[in-house]
Amino acid sequence: MTDSEALRRAQAVRHFNRFYTQCIGALHEHLARSGFSLTEVRVLHELSCARAQTASELGRALGLDSGYLSRLLSSFERRKLITRRPSDTDARQSLIALTEHGHAIYAPLDAAAIHEALGLLDRLSALSQEQLIAAMKLIERLLGDKPKHELVVLRQPRAGECGWLVHRQAQWFAAQYGLDHTFEGLLARVVAEYAQRNDPLRKKCWIAEQEGLVVGSVCLVGVSTTVAGVRLLWVEPDVRKLGIGTQLLSECVRFARRAGYTKLTLTTASALAEPRRLCERAGFELAGSAAQRRFGQDLIIERWELEL
Repeated sequence: MTDSEALRRAQAVRHFNRFYTQCIGALHEHLARSGFSLTEVRVLHELSCARAQTASELGRALGLDSGYLSRLLSSFERRKLITRRPSDTDARQSLIALTEHGHAIYAPLDAAAIHEALGLLDRLSALSQEQLIAAMKLIERLLGDKPKHELVVLRQPRAGECGWLVHRQAQWFAAQYGLDHTFEGLLARVVAEYAQRNDPLRKKCWIAEQEGLVVGSVCLVGVSTTVAGVRLLWVEPDVRKLGIGTQLLSECVRFARRAGYTKLTLTTASALAEPRRLCERAGFELAGSAAQRRFGQDLIIERWELEL
């Protein structure tokens, strides 16, 4: 990345921070009248949602300095908003919980915050609201300290998602491996074949969804009456190694067996470590490879097969 490109991206982040800080300030105007700061409300919210927890757990969850948090909790204790009791597992730690008074104080703050958030969303159409929420979840996922391990659901594509898969994969492979527009054309043909020919007993497409976000996909299509092919196998890079790819490929194997196929094939390039790892783990065998000029690059194209 050039210095100018890095600067452009850094400025874009700063611009968003200023914009969002302004939005957050507008959303929390009521806090000035309540006598609680935004940080204090965040601590009250954390305690209201969880069982009793220690100060160190609170600090890690909210990213707060231990000294500052200690003073804040002491203030809460003086106002009878929280109780502390020794931990059963660590005598050095105290378990902190909201009192009934603390819950009563927090409840109207929570209701007011929800009311103001709803007021912000009411300015948008239902579709725009979902787009905004998805963008917020994506920011959380990309900037989170570690990958989320929440439940992944496999489902059929919704309107517009097949086209989005073409866009996302073409975009990523172009940036990562320099594949040209002909790769996007291949993806589009796969999607068109799936979308235009309704044959749910012989072909299927799955979307992997985690917390409302698309994190992976795969399609199974008929190559012949006895052979099926795996297409569009994809897992978002930041959530790989969580078993999502294995889950998708396993679903293909189960469906292919139920559909009466006797062989499952997958074509990939030797440079792509993730599909090769998934194939090996699922019991596929390398049936052949050849050097080819494809998608604007010199590639070693591999064909993997699984006898069903």
